[in-house]
Amino acid sequence: MATADGAAPPAMDEKARRTRDLLASFYNTDPSAAAGAAAPASLARPSPTAAPASPLDSINSASFDPDIYMNVLVQQSNLEGLLQRHVKMAAEIKNLDTDLQMLVYENYNKFISATDTIKRMKTNIVGMETNMDQLLAKITSVQSKSDTVNTSLFDKRENIEKLHRTRNLLRKVQFIYDLPTRLNKCIKTEAYADAVRFFTGAKPIFEAYGDTSFQDCKKASEEAMDLVIQHLQAKLYSDSEPIEARAEAVVLLKQLNFPVDNLKSNLLEKLEDCLLNFQNEPTQASIGDISKTFRAYLIIFPDSERRLIELAQALFSNRYETVRENLKKRIPSTDLLAILRSLWEDATAIDEVIPEAALPAFSLETTRDIIRQHIATAFLHLQSEISEALVRTRSTSNEKLEESQLQTAMEASKIKVSQGCIDLLQEFHHLIDGNIELLVKLRDLIIDWVQEGFQDFFQKLDGHFHVLSGRSKKKSQESTMHSVQIDKVPTVLVLMLAQLCVYIEQTTVPKVTEELAASFFGGGARSYEYGPPFVPGEICRLYRSSGEKFLHHYINLKTQKISKLLNKRFTTPVWIKHKEPREVNMFVDLLLLEINGVVSEVKQILPGIVRRHRHSDSTGSTTSSRSNPMREDMLNRSNTHRARSQFLENHLAKLFEQKMEIFTKVEYTQESVISTVLKLCLKSLQEYVRLQTFNRSGFQQIQLDMEFLKTSLKEFVDDEAAISFLLKEVNNAAHERCLDPIPLEPPILDKLINAKLEKIKEENPNMR
Repeated sequence: MATADGAAPPAMDEKARRTRDLLASFYNTDPSAAAGAAAPASLARPSPTAAPASPLDSINSASFDPDIYMNVLVQQSNLEGLLQRHVKMAAEIKNLDTDLQMLVYENYNKFISATDTIKRMKTNIVGMETNMDQLLAKITSVQSKSDTVNTSLFDKRENIEKLHRTRNLLRKVQFIYDLPTRLNKCIKTEAYADAVRFFTGAKPIFEAYGDTSFQDCKKASEEAMDLVIQHLQAKLYSDSEPIEARAEAVVLLKQLNFPVDNLKSNLLEKLEDCLLNFQNEPTQASIGDISKTFRAYLIIFPDSERRLIELAQALFSNRYETVRENLKKRIPSTDLLAILRSLWEDATAIDEVIPEAALPAFSLETTRDIIRQHIATAFLHLQSEISEALVRTRSTSNEKLEESQLQTAMEASKIKVSQGCIDLLQEFHHLIDGNIELLVKLRDLIIDWVQEGFQDFFQKLDGHFHVLSGRSKKKSQESTMHSVQIDKVPTVLVLMLAQLCVYIEQTTVPKVTEELAASFFGGGARSYEYGPPFVPGEICRLYRSSGEKFLHHYINLKTQKISKLLNKRFTTPVWIKHKEPREVNMFVDLLLLEINGVVSEVKQILPGIVRRHRHSDSTGSTTSSRSNPMREDMLNRSNTHRARSQFLENHLAKLFEQKMEIFTKVEYTQESVISTVLKLCLKSLQEYVRLQTFNRSGFQQIQLDMEFLKTSLKEFVDDEAAISFLLKEVNNAAHERCLDPIPLEPPILDKLINAKLEKIKEENPNMR
């Protein structure tokens, strides 16, 4: 059968289709209709484009032709197919007979059941009409008797109702006359609710008959109610009364139509004062009392909700602002957590009463800013403490220092940096370990802030180091906390900063990185486009570069200071009129004193031990190097020929000697720094010599001074060859700039040097 929209129904299996056809043929008396129902849907409503049905498929249709069916079957099937078709059709016929027999049995059972039901219905209906007639007769009898009773009692019922109304009226009249007495009793017992209830109940009668019959009662009652109103107002303004009693007083006043707008203003001002006292002295009241007060005010004055929201928000804004002010004093994280926990609990308690104030959201946002400020302040204070330690070193560096004083200051600065960072990590750990719901929501942000804080701290500390060293004139806000005069920066502070940078790069940053990975893992609240919050590699590169800059700056400062001494030495005298040398010049002592100062500073700050090489000729005797026969023969020549030969000798030696690397990379060791300072000073000395013109005595004075320095400087450096080369270059420069370059005789040179050494020993008996 076709569906309503013309679509063919889904295919059914053989058994279901056969059952449907049997039922259709059984219940339909029209054979053509039954045949049409049994036909396939494609035959009932053929499609214009559908192909003609196969004769083999029309066996169940009304137009079935056995002859055509057999002819087609014989033509299309072989013998084996015909036999299979025969077996299949026999089975179908047998199944159809069985199904038809079952349908007949089922219909027969249904007919029998329907017959039994009809018989029972006929049996039960018998006698029902008689019962209904009897019931109707009884109802009619009851109705007639009820009418008789109503008729006989009608007059008495009217009298009873009239007497009842009269009794109620008398009671009301008696109540009106007794009302003043009742009100006075209520005033004595402070039952103001009963008094208001009595008066409001009698008020309609007073409005109707108060000017005539009940004039006296009305006047007495109003006087009593005036007292009630006064007592209610007093209770409302009394601080000793509980808030529930005060709320009840306002409700009673409203029932009496008393204007409460002024009362509301006064009470809200009083609530403001109470909140202000709570903010200044939280111990004198609890947030539970404040919460009850807000709840009572909402009950008393429902239209004051907006004002109460403003008061609640102002209360917590001021309390959080107080916390912000306290952060400037560097409070511990545990104390801050206790304060934030208390504020969060208070905000939650108030939120239960006034959820429209959105105090939890406000607390979350404000706490976020406070914790971020707390972390930034902690880093700022650590930077300040490190700066104070370095500034104290600066203030004492101009004084006479003991042997280990600089070393102690250096170790103290290292401990301040390293231990200060570890202490901060331990303190910040309390922030992420707190069990406050507020901090759980901010955990990822706190981790990012701590890591960002360390990144920013190390960068700002590096900038502050540059300010302290005098290399940067820019003063940040942090550096203004300690006014550092960078005009006179001690060189030892620059050297300490260089070594401190190395310590931060090699020790502090790896330790902080390890602690962050162990305790502050997670985070990721910041956007990935900004990269990781803490990049230890970048910090290490920054401090490696700064350390090298500070080290070179220290060397430059020392070299400039000594160069000023050398410049003064060579620009003051008139070298063209110099007298014959009698002793080593005093500037050599000043130069050695400055170098000793460099050695003293470097020994206490940089690693490594300055090697002191004492050779067999360290006493100043140069006999072994000059008393050979060739040298003696050369000294016997004439002065002019000797000078000319020495000049040619020096230039020929330069041509054939191996090229020497004088300036190498500066390392963080004592030997490297001292050698570099000496080399730069000797190079400056060479340049100053080239700018002067000497006579014979001036040249001999330079020769004497350089020979003495050659002996003395061996104690300070490991690279003796480079120092000897530079001293020789100074002599060569003086030789080139001399008008009569005749050197001192070796015996005279040795005698003068030994005399200087003996003088030094006499002045310093403890000196070896």
